[in-house]
Amino acid sequence: MRRSAAITAYLGLCRWLDRLALGLCVVAGLFLTGAVLAIVVLRYGFGTGFIELQDSAAYAFAALMALSIPVTLARGGHVRVEVISERLPQAYLRGADAVALVIFLIPVFGLLIRAFWPDLAYSWSIREGSVETGGLGGLYLVKTALPVAAGLTILQGLAQVLRPAPGKDSA
Repeated sequence: MRRSAAITAYLGLCRWLDRLALGLCVVAGLFLTGAVLAIVVLRYGFGTGFIELQDSAAYAFAALMALSIPVTLARGGHVRVEVISERLPQAYLRGADAVALVIFLIPVFGLLIRAFWPDLAYSWSIREGSVETGGLGGLYLVKTALPVAAGLTILQGLAQVLRPAPGKDSA
């Protein structure tokens, strides 16, 4: 059975978005590691602090955590709470995943976007910066990572539902 061109294009877009999110996670993780190391060396080695570096580490951590959600879902690394799943046929598990993704994932992450939108709009309108005096600006950009990650998670969930079962024709 052949997939339609629209589904193939959608799955290709989701793969591209996944690679982009994974790349951002890798960059954020590497930056976070270096920034925390520098903060510790500056604080305990030289007795000085650098608030902008602390803010940038916090921003990198926030982006890493938010974007890790769709990246993990795309790789099937999400948590399942099924006690008897190893005894059930693969077709049942695939169907159960599809139902869970459509009934739970999409509404929950859609609600997250809807509920967070007013706060995000306000943050953008005032160009919100760090809560620390002398800290970095651009907190509104970091806050944008949460609804973006929720949208990417919805897209990856739909891609999992549309993706052909392993062993099936994927042409």
